[in-house]
Amino acid sequence: MSATLYSPTTGLWIGGQASLVADGRTRPVINPATEEVIAEVAEAGAADVERALAAAAAAQPGWARQPSPERAAYLVQIAALIRRDADRLARLVVAEQGKPLAHARGEVDFAARFFEYFASFARAATGEIMASDNPHQDVLVRTLPHGVVVGIIAWNFPAALFGRKVAPAIMAGNAIVVKPHEDTPLTALALAALIHEAGVPAGVVNVVCGAGDVVGEALVRNPITRLVSITGSVRAGKAVARAAAEDLTIISLELGGKAPFIVLDDADVDIAATAAVAARFGNCGQICTSNERTYVHRRLAETFIDRFVALAADLKLGDPLLPDTDLGPKINRAELEKVERMVAKAGADGAQVVLGGGRPSGAQFKRGFWLAPTVLTGVRQDMEIMREEVFGPVAAITTFEDLDEAIALANDTAYGLSAYVYSNDLRATMRLVDELACGEVYVNNTGPEQVQGYHSGTGNSGYGGDDGIHGLERYLRRKTVYLSYGPEA
Repeated sequence: MSATLYSPTTGLWIGGQASLVADGRTRPVINPATEEVIAEVAEAGAADVERALAAAAAAQPGWARQPSPERAAYLVQIAALIRRDADRLARLVVAEQGKPLAHARGEVDFAARFFEYFASFARAATGEIMASDNPHQDVLVRTLPHGVVVGIIAWNFPAALFGRKVAPAIMAGNAIVVKPHEDTPLTALALAALIHEAGVPAGVVNVVCGAGDVVGEALVRNPITRLVSITGSVRAGKAVARAAAEDLTIISLELGGKAPFIVLDDADVDIAATAAVAARFGNCGQICTSNERTYVHRRLAETFIDRFVALAADLKLGDPLLPDTDLGPKINRAELEKVERMVAKAGADGAQVVLGGGRPSGAQFKRGFWLAPTVLTGVRQDMEIMREEVFGPVAAITTFEDLDEAIALANDTAYGLSAYVYSNDLRATMRLVDELACGEVYVNNTGPEQVQGYHSGTGNSGYGGDDGIHGLERYLRRKTVYLSYGPEA
């Protein structure tokens, strides 16, 4: 890994410049494939959070006054700089997150697309005019930025999630403070530096790194913060909701998922199995929209499982920088051990481990947080493996008899983010689309979601959402104006 990717000691990004904390505290950033400490990043405290929010508050009014096309021009320039540095950024994602390089390049491209897409709102409508009850009067509903917003992002997509929060926030005229996950701060800091290079005024985009119970808590509870958008765990989302309640701060929560992957009896087995493997093992299963529960019609089950297992067995686990690697490591030891415990419990509860089930052998896996692709069959709906989010390379497959049972099983969950349907029966497919309790359904495809869509969930998957025009609306508030202009005014 090139030493030019990151500095040995890296500061926060506040007010347009790198900033170390007053007491010199740092947190190591660990490469999950090697367990090497690749950098030390400044560990913020409450005073540093206050500085970042104050910088954002000072910069926001001037930024909001800039005409929307001018703000959009900055977003276009940011996207160009991300594409210019795409390889460096992708290798940075690999170094701190562990996904294969090809996948990291796709993620960086996704980050650039967020800025390009939201720049397209440069001349979009910014309000409405309603008919008035009174003569010579218009009722105007204007859209305005909230002011200072906070983006809290997870470790699984450190570049894409940065773009997902920052691009709409600043396009809407807000200033933002981003808190990346403690395990993956380097990408956010690198992107903040590119935003500064693009000429965005100092303080419009800030990055503070550190523990959620310190930095996240301080960001959410500070009265300067008017909106918090978080992508993270259910636990983190509930903590944010509790903290935000004190000042009635608006929140948008994109949390975990337990997506069902439903294969009806008319589906093409090869196509469905290939898609199910991709949806389960992409990013080592560390995606909130991952195929967490595979439901296959009993008539296809034996053929499907054989094909699925064969495809999963062919996945190459190894060095994320090699071009033929399919799976990298888990993000950290705690996550690895959590998934191992879940697999062990499933086995103890009667599931059959038909592939993997443990750490891979070989010298290259002596260090790092590796887990072999794992497939479980014979699972029951009441097992933990079918109830709680795994977030790892573990597939759980079971069967159903008919469409009614498939719907009941899929909806028997506390989550409601994504679902997958494989079928050529339009009537059955549309019934599933109508009745699945989730925020998005992928029919005969595995995504990923697109920037112009709307990524949202229900239940433990959160509320609010990201992307598209509805995602942009989260970063705007409305003001009504009763404008009278006649002689009687």
